[in-house]
Order: sequence, then structure tokens, then C-alpha cells
Amino acid sequence: MSSIHTQLGALAIALNVIAAVIGAVAWLVRRNPKPFWWCLRAGQALIMIEAVIGAALVLDGRDLPRLHLIYGLTPIAVAFLAEQLKLLATQPLLDNRGYEGGADIAKLPEAEQREFITAVLRRELGVMATSAGIVAVLAARAQGWL
Repeated sequence: MSSIHTQLGALAIALNVIAAVIGAVAWLVRRNPKPFWWCLRAGQALIMIEAVIGAALVLDGRDLPRLHLIYGLTPIAVAFLAEQLKLLATQPLLDNRGYEGGADIAKLPEAEQREFITAVLRRELGVMATSAGIVAVLAARAQGWL
């Protein structure tokens, strides 16, 4: 099982690196590509699977270095915090523009509505791309690559 753990870990790192790169480029060119979200979610899922496999290895009596456990579990916390920040992305934009909520946005002309939604999506993309990069670094450290 430990070789599966290692191989899935490498795949999780690769997916998070790909998501971080796609996300960074997309953020710069102001796009919101679906492949970013697919890579991000697949990378997050593999990190969770890795945590379960790691727990099974520990329960099986395998001796894992404490740093491996820390660097292996911290990505879950990073991804969770990023999801929370993503949920909060809209409010500062509403506040900066003097809007109370979605009802105010709905009253805007269609072009301004699209502009606002694009700004929200860009902010969410930036947060999640950054988290993918951090998760990749932490997981690579857990693998002993860094």
C-alpha cells in the first residue's frame, strides 16, 4: 500500500502544480478555464485519499516521520481555508462598489453585471490557484522532494 501512497502522492502533486500554473496564467489573462477547476478538484480529492491511506498506514503500525504527517495533513487545512476565502470573495467587491447585495447587481446593466461577476470569479480563481501551489509544495515536502 505504501507504493500506492507514494504514486498517488506524486499524482496529487502534479495535479496541484498543473492547477496552480493554469490558474496563474488564467488569472493574468482574465479567463476562468474549466480545466483549472477539474485539476484543482482532482488534486484536492487525491490529497484526501492520500490522508486516508496515510492514516491506514499509521494504523497498520507503519512508522512515518512526524514531518511527513505534518506536511501531509497541512494541505487539507490549506484547501479548506482557501474554500472559505473563496466564499468570502464577493463581499469586499460589493463593499468597494457601494452595493448592498445581489439585488443591487441585478439592477445594473448587463455589461456591468458581467464585469462584476468576472471580478468575483477572478478573485476566486486567484485564491484557489494560490492554494493549489501551496498544497503542491507541502505535498512535495511530505514526499521528501523538497
